[in-house]
Amino acid sequence: MSAADWYAHKSLGDGLFWIQERFYQSENRANIWLLRGSHQDVVIDTGLGLRSLPEYIDGKGLLGEDPQRKNPLLAIATHAHFDHSGGLHQFQQVGVHSAEVDALANGDNFETATWLSDREIAEAPSPGWRARHYRVKAVQPTHILQEGDVINLGDRQLTVLHMPGHSRGSICLHDRDNKLLFSGDVVYDGAMIDWLPYSRVSDYISSCERLVGLVDSEQVDQVLPGHYNTFGAKRLHRIASTYISRAGTCPAKFSTFAWGTLAGVALRAFNPRSACS
Repeated sequence: MSAADWYAHKSLGDGLFWIQERFYQSENRANIWLLRGSHQDVVIDTGLGLRSLPEYIDGKGLLGEDPQRKNPLLAIATHAHFDHSGGLHQFQQVGVHSAEVDALANGDNFETATWLSDREIAEAPSPGWRARHYRVKAVQPTHILQEGDVINLGDRQLTVLHMPGHSRGSICLHDRDNKLLFSGDVVYDGAMIDWLPYSRVSDYISSCERLVGLVDSEQVDQVLPGHYNTFGAKRLHRIASTYISRAGTCPAKFSTFAWGTLAGVALRAFNPRSACS
């Protein structure tokens, strides 16, 4: 299957594109965002990497008429989980938070939470492909990100917000001038996951408190999340506030512990070499 068949995209205007993997039909399917700048373009999250994302972007002309005048396309992972980081190895420039550099450099498929089944792939990307053979390929990040770093695209800037909880290196990218928040899996309009390896509820609560603060200070109008549809500031406030109020309750703590135990066992079984390294 070609990259042109595997991916699809929608223009949201102002140099922003929403890309998805058409045949990865799962709740784990991540949103891929392409944001164009006057001097630098950036891809935020890269999907599974089963087909060439750079080839698709170039073939569809999404970088404009003269992309050679800019710096090489920068791919940033909002965190290291497989559904977001699987395509990073296809890019010359790769950015991730410092807490998850080693996971990507070592190809640690336990920390990337790699878990893929054949039933989630509606059409195989190549003859004989099987999900059990899928692994996130090791990649050495060229941009090690920290809280407060600013990614300069020329006519717009993205500020790195370290928001751990879902994973230890989870980040949001905040376009302050346009009040856009690329939130990865820190927040989306669905059940928030705090029970994977390296998830931490206390960190997640703190991150959600930061999200509430961004809304209260009118710094966010629209959220472009790692999964599902975009949403506005009021919905962001409600999702974050609800998590804060429920996360500390006894039923929530028990559920997190139970799911975390099961997830750890399953991921060690699926990725035995990574788990033991």
